[in-house]
Order: sequence, then C-alpha cells, then structure tokens
Amino acid sequence: MAILEVKKLNLGFNCECGFRQALFDISFSLEKGKMHALVGESGCGKSISAMSILNLLPKTSKITNGEIIFKNENILTLPKKEIQHIRGSKIALIPQDPMTSLNPLYTIGNQLLEVIEIHQGLKGKEAYQKAIEALESVQIPCAAERMNSYPHEFSGGMKQRAIIAMALACNAEILIADEPTTALDVTIQAQIMNLLHKIKEIHNTSILLITHDLALVGENADYVSVMYAGRIVESAPCKEFFANPKHPYSIALLNSLPTNKGARLETIQGQPPTIQQEISGCRFHPRCSKCVEICKNKVPNLDKITETHYCACFCI
Repeated sequence: MAILEVKKLNLGFNCECGFRQALFDISFSLEKGKMHALVGESGCGKSISAMSILNLLPKTSKITNGEIIFKNENILTLPKKEIQHIRGSKIALIPQDPMTSLNPLYTIGNQLLEVIEIHQGLKGKEAYQKAIEALESVQIPCAAERMNSYPHEFSGGMKQRAIIAMALACNAEILIADEPTTALDVTIQAQIMNLLHKIKEIHNTSILLITHDLALVGENADYVSVMYAGRIVESAPCKEFFANPKHPYSIALLNSLPTNKGARLETIQGQPPTIQQEISGCRFHPRCSKCVEICKNKVPNLDKITETHYCACFCI
C-alpha cells in the first residue's frame, strides 16, 4: 500500500533567460515500510523532487502541474501551516550535509528538545526522556551526557545520527534521506545505512533515499527509480533492476560500477544537459549509443514492460 504518491509532477525555475522546466512528469510511489531509491547523476532532479514533497523549494521555482498524495490528500493544495505540521512530524528530512545542518551555538540536547516540543507537544522531564531515548535508538553512546554536547564535539557520523534521532523523536512515518552518506567515510557510511535499515524494519518507516551511489541502492533499497535530466527513465523492484536493467542509461550506470573481475570501467560519453538546454525527444538521446531517429523527435512514455517494471525507451 502506497503511503506517498507523486503523480505527473512538473516543476521549473524562473531564470534570467525566462522560465525553464526542470522536472517532467515525475511519478513514483513510496510503500509503507519500504525504501525507494531515486538515483542518477548530479543535477538530474533527485533532490528538487524530494524538496517538492516537503515544500522546501526556492522562491524562483514553480510547480506547473501534478499531485503529491500523502495519505489520500494532495499536500500541494494544503495551507502553509498544515504543510509545516506534516513536515517534521509526519515526513522528516535527513539533509545532505550533517556538518552544516545543526546550529553550532546550541547543544544537541537543546536542538532535539525543540523539535520534540514543537512536533510532539511534550515538555519538561517527559521531553527530556524522549530525547535521550531518541539518541539511544541511533546508537549514540552515553546519550544522557551527550545531550550537553555541541555539534563541533560530534564526529560527522554522530552528527548524522543526531539528525536521524530528531526524525525518530517525532515519530515520522516517512524519512527523506538526501545523500545521507556523502560526507562520511566508507565505514561510517555502512553504519548509517545499517541504522536506516533497522529503523525501516523496527518502526515500519518508509524511506525515500536520494543517491547517486548504486552500490548503496543494491544493498539497501526495495525499489529504484532512475532519473535523467528531470525525467524518470526506469522504475523497478531493486532485484529486478540489477538483474535485468532495460534503459540504456541504467545499463551505462551499472556498467560504470567497479567489479572484482578486473574489467575496465565503462564511461558515459558527453555531459548531462543544463536547465537552459532545450532537447527534443528523449533527453538522453545525445549520449545514447542505441539512438535512432524517433528518439530525437518524440518523448518516450514510461511504459510497463512487466507487472512491476517500467521503462521509457523506444529501443528496448
């Protein structure tokens, strides 16, 4: 059962050169207790898709079409106050950079208590105990003592755990994890992903994972959607995607992963388009080795190729 559905979302930005569309008919769903990964190169629209859900968009942006359905309600039509209530208490963000996401002037405890008081309505000893339990749940040692620590006294991995603790303290039903391991070393990356996996299993939390790291996706996600230049080009259950990718871009991404076979890594020729570039037809066709004439003139639909596998390509 889907707890969140993004339907035909179109979004653009007002630039000096006029209005430029950045997202084209983005559609995906997030199942209860599952992890759905949005993957693709930097600048493909992953993060702005996620920020649309939270209504954390820059002033220059504009949603021109689409729906975002959370618990059978289109949150794009809700008043600002209602969206603010959902943000944090129902849908929480684990931001990309844990180093800059905490206020350096306040203790971890003060920041955690503020979130609990706003979203849970708890105060005093009850809020304090809830905060300690949240830190313990993300495996921060000596949680009661760490309540008095400042962010600079935490390592990068501990900062990320503290941010996850804030989401857990609010009993958020959905976590949006935007590149949650980017600034961390490999060992800490694995610890954070294991923590998110445990949260999903124990609390039945739904997680939207934004990443360019297909290795993380293969080890952790239940479902994957591949984005390229503002469009979703393929969606499938994770195991099926890795076993039988269909879109040329997906295949190229997987072929660029290092293996133990000693094979030379493949590269994708060219560069992703900028928002100023207008591309007719399939947006991947300038870089695609399978491109034929129709690809240059017509946009492929995201069509069903099996019961759960969708692909937008004329050449499969």
